Amino acid sequence: MDTLQYAMFCLLVVMCFGERLDEADVRAIATAQHDWIVYFATKMRVFAFCSMITKHLFRGRIKMALALRRRQKELFVPLINARRERKTRTQPTLPENGTTFEHSYVDTLLDLRLPEDGNRALTEKEMVSLCSEFLDAGTDTMSTALQWIMAELVKNPSIQSKLYEEIKATVSDDHDDITEEDTKKMPYLKAVILEGLRKHPPGHFVLAHKAAEDIEVGGYLIPKGATVNFMVAEMGRDEREWENPMQFMPERFLPGGDGEGVDMTGSKRIRMMPFGVGRRMCAGLNTAMLHLEYFVANMVRAFEWKEVAGDEVDFAEKAELTTVMAKPLRAQLVLRSVD
Repeated sequence: MDTLQYAMFCLLVVMCFGERLDEADVRAIATAQHDWIVYFATKMRVFAFCSMITKHLFRGRIKMALALRRRQKELFVPLINARRERKTRTQPTLPENGTTFEHSYVDTLLDLRLPEDGNRALTEKEMVSLCSEFLDAGTDTMSTALQWIMAELVKNPSIQSKLYEEIKATVSDDHDDITEEDTKKMPYLKAVILEGLRKHPPGHFVLAHKAAEDIEVGGYLIPKGATVNFMVAEMGRDEREWENPMQFMPERFLPGGDGEGVDMTGSKRIRMMPFGVGRRMCAGLNTAMLHLEYFVANMVRAFEWKEVAGDEVDFAEKAELTTVMAKPLRAQLVLRSVD
């Protein structure tokens, strides 16, 4: 799990700052992110209650939170300023060593203006906060989903073999990596990803909503102001909607299967919603699908993933920031030979 998480975090750092950093710098950012989110999740909730009193009672917590945010600022601001400087050049050039990329998330933040506030640009503090949010939003969710999917492929070698055959038929041996264009030609790969998200959504709940008015849903009255949440995992495992829901069957998302044409955006009938649905669904849906398809395809192409004798796959769940495997995946990786 640590390896998958680090790989996903490296990718998101590149996307965020447009710079391929060395391992020490990436580890420093990862530590700052981890320290901030864990402290915020465990120590700062008290300020949601009687803030006029708690802000005096727990001054030490506020001081620590500010120190953790300053550490993020120390790491992020030089990278943000480097992108700002690059954007001011008439003809920005890319260095020959290939560590700087043409586009980044920070570029979009530098271009952003707030019309409701005098058309001003984002402040340094706002950009640091948004970069932190960007890195947090994709790392745990995607690495968790990736671990669940690979665990299912370890436990179901026939499905892994079928996926490998599709990959071999699509990508020639002389290609170093599978590309985005390659993944678009692999329907079974997409079916494997969808089945993994159906059975093992990283978040078993979406963010809570509030009813704007009294409304009846399924014969139940939801009163105005009531907090509403959605049982994401239970939707994907509902035996009234899915055939053998606890069985991992990617074929259900192929033509003729009970998941054919499933819509995850909520524009049609909602049967699974790992990214939420509707206007407030996760903005990273397409990016997440691309990342999962890319990682799974390349890892299955390079290695045969086998179960370790005496350390079998256990699908028990544990709630952390996401719903993870209670016993993290361990697998024997066998380098595939080139035919």
